[in-house]
Amino acid sequence: MASEGGESNMDREMILADFQACTGIDNIAEAITLLELNNWDLVAAINGVIPQENGILQSNFSSEASQSSVFGPPSQSEAAHAAAGGAAPPPASSSSSSSSQASSSASAFCPVNPSSRHIVERQPRMLNFRVEYRQRTIELVLEEGSTVGEIKTILEADLGIPVSKMQLKGWKSGDVSDSTVMRSLHLPKNNSLYVLTPEIAPTASTSKNSDLQDSLNQNFLLVISHREAQRDYSLNFPGSRTIQEVKRNVSDLTNIPVRHQQWDGWPASASDDSMTLAASGISYPCHHLSVCRRSSPANSQEPTEECADVHMVSDSEGDDFEDASEFGVDDSEMFGMGSSICRKSPMMPENSENEADALLHFTAEFSSRYGETHPMFFIGSLEAASQEAFYGKARDRKLLAIYLHNDDSVLSNVFCSQMMCADSIVAYLSQNFITWAWDVTKEANKARLLTMCTRHFGSVVTQTIRTYKTDQFPLLLIVMGKRTSNEVLNVIQGNSTVDELMMRLMGAMEIFTAQQQEDIKDEDEREARETVKREQDEAYRVSLEADRKKREAQEKEEAEQVRLERMRKEQEDEKEAIRLSLEQTLPAEPDEDSAEQISKLRVRTPSGQFLERRFLGSCKLQVLFDFVASKGFPFEEFKLLTTFPRRNITQLDPGSTLLEAKLFPQETLFLEAKE
Repeated sequence: MASEGGESNMDREMILADFQACTGIDNIAEAITLLELNNWDLVAAINGVIPQENGILQSNFSSEASQSSVFGPPSQSEAAHAAAGGAAPPPASSSSSSSSQASSSASAFCPVNPSSRHIVERQPRMLNFRVEYRQRTIELVLEEGSTVGEIKTILEADLGIPVSKMQLKGWKSGDVSDSTVMRSLHLPKNNSLYVLTPEIAPTASTSKNSDLQDSLNQNFLLVISHREAQRDYSLNFPGSRTIQEVKRNVSDLTNIPVRHQQWDGWPASASDDSMTLAASGISYPCHHLSVCRRSSPANSQEPTEECADVHMVSDSEGDDFEDASEFGVDDSEMFGMGSSICRKSPMMPENSENEADALLHFTAEFSSRYGETHPMFFIGSLEAASQEAFYGKARDRKLLAIYLHNDDSVLSNVFCSQMMCADSIVAYLSQNFITWAWDVTKEANKARLLTMCTRHFGSVVTQTIRTYKTDQFPLLLIVMGKRTSNEVLNVIQGNSTVDELMMRLMGAMEIFTAQQQEDIKDEDEREARETVKREQDEAYRVSLEADRKKREAQEKEEAEQVRLERMRKEQEDEKEAIRLSLEQTLPAEPDEDSAEQISKLRVRTPSGQFLERRFLGSCKLQVLFDFVASKGFPFEEFKLLTTFPRRNITQLDPGSTLLEAKLFPQETLFLEAKE
């Protein structure tokens, strides 16, 4: 038996080498998939790749044997006929006689020498598209070198929808431009797409299909029971996801290749793997399924249409063939699990005292496993990340993305390598989020995380994290800061696709942007109010300062007036005292009939009044000056003048007599203020 197995392996290696030489296919996985699809019949596999109208390699046997052993997909002419509305010819049933003929036919090509091998030019690879639009389904066949815009042009002719108003969805790599060449997308042979026309309202004739259109945008919860492992998986899928894609995701979780999966629970209407979940008839919002491995795939003599479709999808990805190990391809490499097996250090050390050091270790380990293209993780505590995201100016605030990693989950490797390291996700997170990460593989680190979440987000978030099982990790929590508390907008599980992850990030960003605009408006209004208040306070301060200065100036002026008044009064009192003193010292006025010579003087004041008095002719001029001063006209301020001739008496010697001054017997004088 061992020798027979070795010979079988050697035959398959030679068939593989001949098939690659004839078709020019360098990808071993793709070549093995195509050979398996045709039960390792070399002629049938080559005829399936090279169109018939360009020539078919014939074996040494009759054409009857060759035709009876065809298991491959329809030729280009048949596919084109099916796309035009015609029915494709049914696949021939596989009998034991045809299998033996196929084996003989294949063995006939084993000893072929390079010099005698037939070399046929490889034709362009054809891709099948199933496009759904409302109640219509259109099947297209195009060359791999065609562009997305060419598909839209064909659909424009069939559907009557302008290309400018048409959105073609369902690409595995997300939205693509019209100039994108389909070869660059690495598409499988069979593809399912759907058309959206948000600018065109549905007509009355299409209203009956509105439920189906709504279902395409709904999320279905599939509870899948893996019978061998006695384990349940709860997976969320949009209604636009096909059954085929669901089976491939389950293959990643259970390590059961799609063609070996045996399902229970699909509705009878779900007969085609290219059918969307919305159109399959499954229960909404939750549907229960079970899956197990087929007991003996080799015993199945008639491959089902489902298996054929799955094989065609797998022609470029190479993760659904069981004989890869015979050619040096390890199962862990096929499923992207190799890096998880040979990990040498945990993502984060246990019981790290410093959160910043733990995050540095996490970032370094993440880079070593998945490459340098990944989100920029915040180095610091969860509190510091919250401060950075939530408590700046409203225009500078961001959402907080908390990535929770668990090495014990089978989804961690796929989620990190395909989701967290996708260029679109990395760019979007870096621009709009503060990304903080933590590893919950170790119980001590998980307990520490729950304590931090309780302190910053409350017990509800902590309890939510506790409810997630290990196989639902990793998790991506989207947190938005609010005035009073922090709110978790979304919890993204590890079974999401890149498109789902991007859509949920964009949905959270829309909610945050609306809240941010309100916060910016409130902040601007608050700053405007504070500015007005500051201006009012400044104006009030200036007014108080002006009032103070005015009051001080008034008080100073009043004090000066009081001082001047006091000085004036003092001067007046002094003058009055001098006047009284002079008045008392004046000699008595002589009688008019006195025997002595009498001089009668009349003095006119500046106000027009006259002062009259009699003086002895022998009186000194000083007595006259004292008399005038006693009436309030001191000698220092006023001068006495005669009328004619005009003389200034105050300039005369005060000691001279009135007679000497010629002020006898009478004279009229007038007072004039000195300059």
